[in-house]
Amino acid sequence: MNLINGRPARIAGTGKYIPEKVMRNSDFEKILDTNDKWIVERTGIKERHFAAQGQKCSDLAYNAAILAIEDSGLAAEDIDMVLVGTNSPDSAFPSVASKVQGRLGAINAGAADIQAGCTGSLAAMSIGIAGIACGMWENVLVIGAEVFGDILDWTDRSTCILFGDGAGACVLSAARGETRGFIASKIVSDGTKHNYITLEDEDGSVVNKVRMRGNDVFKFVNTALPVFIKDFCKDAGITPEQVDFWVLHQANVRIIDSLFRRIGVPTEKTLVNLENYGNTSAASMMITLDEAMKSGRIRSGEKVAFVAFGAGMTLGALLYEA
Repeated sequence: MNLINGRPARIAGTGKYIPEKVMRNSDFEKILDTNDKWIVERTGIKERHFAAQGQKCSDLAYNAAILAIEDSGLAAEDIDMVLVGTNSPDSAFPSVASKVQGRLGAINAGAADIQAGCTGSLAAMSIGIAGIACGMWENVLVIGAEVFGDILDWTDRSTCILFGDGAGACVLSAARGETRGFIASKIVSDGTKHNYITLEDEDGSVVNKVRMRGNDVFKFVNTALPVFIKDFCKDAGITPEQVDFWVLHQANVRIIDSLFRRIGVPTEKTLVNLENYGNTSAASMMITLDEAMKSGRIRSGEKVAFVAFGAGMTLGALLYEA
C-alpha cells in the first residue's frame, strides 16, 4: 500500500540555482567526434551549465535553498530537517546537507544526504513527507544538487554530453486543511542492474568517473517505467490520464516521449527543460518543479505526479494535490 497517512504535507516554496558557465553542443564539436544535430536528435539537449572553478555542490545547494525558504515565507530557524539528494557531494563526509544547514543558520534542523541516483531528491521528498505525516517535523527543506563536471569522462562522447550542474529546492510544510497535499509515494529498486550506471570501471576499481551502459539504461527505463507508473496510479486510485501535470526527471527527451506514449498521456501535461540544462541528475526534478510552479503550470486543486529514475536502478513516484 503506497497511500500516505497522517498529517498532509504541502509544497510551501521552491527555488533553483543554475551556474553561469554554459557549454553548448558546438563546444563538444571541438573536443569530440560529435555534432549538434546528433546530440539534439538523440537527447533533446542543446546546452548545459557547469559550476565555476572552486564552486562545490554545497554552494549550488545553498543558493537554491535560500530562494526556496524565501519563497515559503519561513525563516531558516523554522526548518526542522535538511535533506539533500546528490550523487556528487563535496566529499564523502561531512554531508552537503550539514554544510547547507550551517550556512543557512537553520539552528533547529538536522541534516542528511540521500544517495539514490537521479531518484535521490524524490527519495528525500518521500522521507520529508513521512516525517511531517508522523508529526516529527513541521518544515523540511529538500534539495537536489549536482556538480558533475569533475566526475565526467570528457573523452566518452556517449556520456559526457548528457550531464550538467545545477540545484533545485523545495520547502515541505504541514498542511492545515487547505489541501490534501501528498497522497501516495512509491520507490523501488532493481539492484540486479546496479552496474548500468556507476563510478567504477568494469573491473570494480574506483575511477571517480561516470560510466553508463546507455543502451541498457534506455531499454530498462522504457520497459520498467511505464509498468511502474501504471501500477502506482492504480494503487493511488487514479489513472495516468487523470493526472493534471507531471514533474519528471529530465534524462532524455526520447525517454519522456516514449513514457507518455506508453501510458496514454499527452506531452503537453509536462514541462521539458532538457534543451537548457541537460541531465542534472538528482537536481533535475527539483529544477523542473520550481520552473513549473513559477510559470503557473501547477495550479491549486490539480493532481501532480512526480517521477524519477536513476542508478541502482531506482524508480520513484509521488502523487500530490496542489
